[in-house]
Amino acid sequence: MSIEQRSPVLARPMPGATVLAFPMTRRTGPVQAWLWSVAATIFLMVLVGGATRLTESGLSITEWEPLFGALPPLSAAAWEAKFAAYRAIPQFALHPDMTLGDFKTIFFWEWSHRLIGRALGLVIAAPLAWFWWRGRLTSRLKRQAIGLLALVGLQGAVGWWMVKSGLVDRTEVSQYRLATHLLLATVTLGYTIWLAQGLSRRPVEQLGGATRRLRSGATLIVALVLGQIGLGALVAGLRAGYLDNTWPLIEGGLVPPVHSLLFLQPAWRNLFENATTVQFDHRMLAYVLFAVALAYGLAARRIAPGTRAARRALSLAGLVLCQAAIGIVTLVWVVPFAAALAHQAFAMVVFGMAVVHRRALSRPAEAAPRR
Repeated sequence: MSIEQRSPVLARPMPGATVLAFPMTRRTGPVQAWLWSVAATIFLMVLVGGATRLTESGLSITEWEPLFGALPPLSAAAWEAKFAAYRAIPQFALHPDMTLGDFKTIFFWEWSHRLIGRALGLVIAAPLAWFWWRGRLTSRLKRQAIGLLALVGLQGAVGWWMVKSGLVDRTEVSQYRLATHLLLATVTLGYTIWLAQGLSRRPVEQLGGATRRLRSGATLIVALVLGQIGLGALVAGLRAGYLDNTWPLIEGGLVPPVHSLLFLQPAWRNLFENATTVQFDHRMLAYVLFAVALAYGLAARRIAPGTRAARRALSLAGLVLCQAAIGIVTLVWVVPFAAALAHQAFAMVVFGMAVVHRRALSRPAEAAPRR
């Protein structure tokens, strides 16, 4: 009999809701802690990846060596060889005065990013093998964990695919591939959080007819945040944050002139390759996201007053507002390192909270088989 099939125990109800507590065994605790540690490692990887991009370090390592690349150069000759490889790519022409010491700085950013990616594989695989051997996982969770490991492997391959785009004909990576890389990392983080939150021991709120409406709104917010992160990646890839550094106006108005928005042909290219258009779209979606999150939070408070769901919804609206404020500061101050990195990190916080809220509106998962 699964956890979801057991008889629920009535807990003290919160105002406006019936609360059911599903008894979770102590065997779920270590599994959930493992999944949260995986999520934390993914967050760290995204954070270091953002620093790597901001310091223009991503092309400093011109080979993909999944095993031997775990060690940095250990001799002067090895460092010279790495530096020579970097000097051979087009990006070096932008930094002709770079010294070996300068190169070591950008090298270590990219090397650290890749090292965290390798560590992430171990953080998933080693505990997965242990929990599997100890019989702590259901068949469903085994499949989900293998899927998670596959996502991380795919992320590494996409990362190299992204780097390759900047090694021959470009001085930077393709914004399309950068967006793919960041979106895949974000989806992997969201999937991990979904699995971890599904093993929560907290009582499940039964919100009656409000549940479906709250789920629909929560799903919409997750999708909007993911779309906004994708647009943010395009902004970063095109360095669009260094242009039009005024707010709320852009090129003197709330909407830029048509000749600025649509000068590329065919017109669809402007959505992905025109820095002004991409930044404008990023701003507009931010407004839409905040309006939807605020309306959703107020609606949740009205239809499910006094519940955890309503408090989470209002908290989510507050996080979206904070993220918008960080984005404005980053733009107006012309992308300082600390603000830009905080903007990327907080985007993951907002997305994570959106996923937690959406998952909490569903039934809990079963972590371990009964014995």
